[in-house]
Amino acid sequence: MSNQKAQIFLDIQRTIAPISPLLFGGFAEHMGRCIYEGIYDPASPHADERGLRTDVIAALREQAYTVIRYPGGNFLSGYNWLDGVGPKDQRPRRRDLAWQSLETNQFGTNEFMEFCAAINAAPMLGVNMGTGDIQSAANLVDYCNTPEGTYWSDLRIKHGYPKPHNVRYWCVGNEMDGPWQIGHLDAVAYGNKALEAAKMMKWLDPTIETVLCGSSGDGMPTYPDWDRIVLEIAWEHVNYHSMHYYVNNNAGDTASYLASAVRFERFVDTMEGTLRYVKARRRSTHNVYLSWDEWQVWHSIGSPLGGRWTEAPHLAEDIYNLEDALVVAQWLNVFLRKSHVLKIACVAQIVNVISWLHTRRDALLKQPSFYVFKLVSNLARGDALDVLVKAPLVETKQYGEVPMLDVSASFDAETQQGALFVVNRSQTETLTTDIIWQSDAPRQVTGAYQVAGTDVKAVNTYEHPDTVVSRQITVGPIEGNTLSLRLPPLSFTVISTR
Repeated sequence: MSNQKAQIFLDIQRTIAPISPLLFGGFAEHMGRCIYEGIYDPASPHADERGLRTDVIAALREQAYTVIRYPGGNFLSGYNWLDGVGPKDQRPRRRDLAWQSLETNQFGTNEFMEFCAAINAAPMLGVNMGTGDIQSAANLVDYCNTPEGTYWSDLRIKHGYPKPHNVRYWCVGNEMDGPWQIGHLDAVAYGNKALEAAKMMKWLDPTIETVLCGSSGDGMPTYPDWDRIVLEIAWEHVNYHSMHYYVNNNAGDTASYLASAVRFERFVDTMEGTLRYVKARRRSTHNVYLSWDEWQVWHSIGSPLGGRWTEAPHLAEDIYNLEDALVVAQWLNVFLRKSHVLKIACVAQIVNVISWLHTRRDALLKQPSFYVFKLVSNLARGDALDVLVKAPLVETKQYGEVPMLDVSASFDAETQQGALFVVNRSQTETLTTDIIWQSDAPRQVTGAYQVAGTDVKAVNTYEHPDTVVSRQITVGPIEGNTLSLRLPPLSFTVISTR
């Protein structure tokens, strides 16, 4: 197998769809140490005058996040947004039933808006469809988006924010299909409640875009009927349908784990088929797209996550290794390959909780997946390309034979910048690969980067933070219309061109 070769064919005229910038989003929940001791930590030497961690902000800006979903998550379904606005010394301390934690409410809607501005990301707010009602959802839209002259907009002004926040993206609840959810509803009850909430919210601000709760994963007993039912009810008043998905290699099957893109694509394909069916059944001209607003590797999923009624407990602070980073790279490749229907994606979460960033009071650690996301979020621009890949196959227990390479590509016609993203999922084989442009080959390679290693379990630590990082590599020139590469096993390689 050592002399095997592969070919990747690119044609800048063979496009899939424009790449939505919102595919490079994140998720921040009042869970564990994501907010407190993560984003917001007044006691840290790295905190600014608002209590925001400047080192965390710098790392998030480095990742080029475009949108951040907030405040949950399971937390959302028991949250009264009024607890988190107004003078901090008057905000109530409450028990958070979702994570059995003590919520101080020192960070709320307005602080979140300041945080989003600090990292140049658009806010995506969730409204409570558990203990909350449709009026409280509408009131939050009024509070955030009405310039002035109403009770709720004037209350925002009184709280020190004279300009409206102009929040465009709104999640109508969170994982309402899940029995674990506070205020869990069946599909018909949720669909009707979401419809009425979305109607009120859009009557207040017709420019907003709403996200409907979809299945919490393909393992749910109600999947995909839940999605069909809620979409049939609320279709005309929603813009996106939510997807949540988590994976891990707790089974110890690395070959199958490194073929996770197969699972991701199946999930998208089922959801896309559901969208097409509902649109046809309703005889609708309205389009609904997909919002993958929770996705991540989660090793500790299913473990007890109670916070014992403490503030900012250490919950789900997973450690990520090289194989996790290669799975994340495939996830991002799927985002590009499915960009015709997938328009929003938010990795869960952005700091400490199932996150690639971990904080101590005085320090910050970047885990391997951080570097993968950074490469794609900064380089994928313009249109996604329909790539043709010819590669040897590798055998997996879960998916049978899969191509050794997982590939996506982008091209921005305005700037003439192209990017290629390639995972070699083989654990042993270096693959000589020819990249062949079938039309309009670029003049030069402007950058070449790689996240790679020989140990799938390699991790970064505070003592050794650079074990698995993105490194610049040297590649040969483009000869005619071809660039030849040697792709090592267990690698993610990124080539930028112009």
